[in-house]
Amino acid sequence: MTKLEQILNGFGESKTPIFFIINYDMSEWEVMPIDTLHDISFEINPQKKQNQDKIELEKSPMAFEEYKSKFDSLKEHIKKGNSYLLNLTAPTKVKTSSSLKDIYEKSHAKFKLFYKDKFVSFSPERFVKIKKNKIYTYPMKGTIDASVDNAQAKILANQKEMAEHTMVVDLLRNDLGIVGKNVKVEKFRYIDKIKAGDKELLQVSSKISANLEENWQSRLGTIITSILPAGSITGTPKKKTVEILKDIEGYDRGFFTGVWGVFDGKSLDSAVLIRYIEKTDSGFIYKSGGGITSDSNAKCEYRELIDKVYIPS
Repeated sequence: MTKLEQILNGFGESKTPIFFIINYDMSEWEVMPIDTLHDISFEINPQKKQNQDKIELEKSPMAFEEYKSKFDSLKEHIKKGNSYLLNLTAPTKVKTSSSLKDIYEKSHAKFKLFYKDKFVSFSPERFVKIKKNKIYTYPMKGTIDASVDNAQAKILANQKEMAEHTMVVDLLRNDLGIVGKNVKVEKFRYIDKIKAGDKELLQVSSKISANLEENWQSRLGTIITSILPAGSITGTPKKKTVEILKDIEGYDRGFFTGVWGVFDGKSLDSAVLIRYIEKTDSGFIYKSGGGITSDSNAKCEYRELIDKVYIPS
């Protein structure tokens, strides 16, 4: 049992309300009682604030040629059968006159986190929710500009998007099967509309559930660590795909695509750390990405990576 697992299990067993954050490869993490939080702010399902000023970002993404080289390497792995879906991410340099605190205050998302003036995440994607002995996950995979004619029909009919989403659902069904019983896909491929800077995006999600035993709180750490990293931001098969991505992405994801969450003593809610802007010595970095399958087009995936660099208002 890892130290992280042991600590989470202990807090779960004592029903102590906690905040936790875990980076992508579980090499860095923090777990602390809610009443001891310092320089950390979070909101879950906040009410939308009216008349917020928009925060503009000046984007300097990697060159398409560099992205395509990584993309082509992943395609080779797919051809060889090493993986079927890989979530390729990359850092984009951005400039803004706003501080991280300003960005946190003025952004809107289902899950918002300000972490020690190091980074902000305004994530639309839940990791897992546990309530009344039942665990839920909501994989989000598939994005289209809402202004496209018949956007919803097009994204739902797109065979590449269907295959990518189905693979993630299968992966997360398997993950929930590790920690629970009676796994069910309760809703398959429904649409969420998300404000993305000056445009709106449609994103495709599914809802999956499983039953947990009565005393699941005492296994809180075991449950969380057993299903990390999140399937929607890695790929399938998960272990091999993580190895491939580490070799090809060429940078440290850090807390990006990790998870954070809150346990109130009875229930748990948590988010995947996406829509993520980080402060570095050389300025702000925005990390984003998207899923690559055998049917993916490099230019379309490159555009999606850039489109996901925004502050949701």
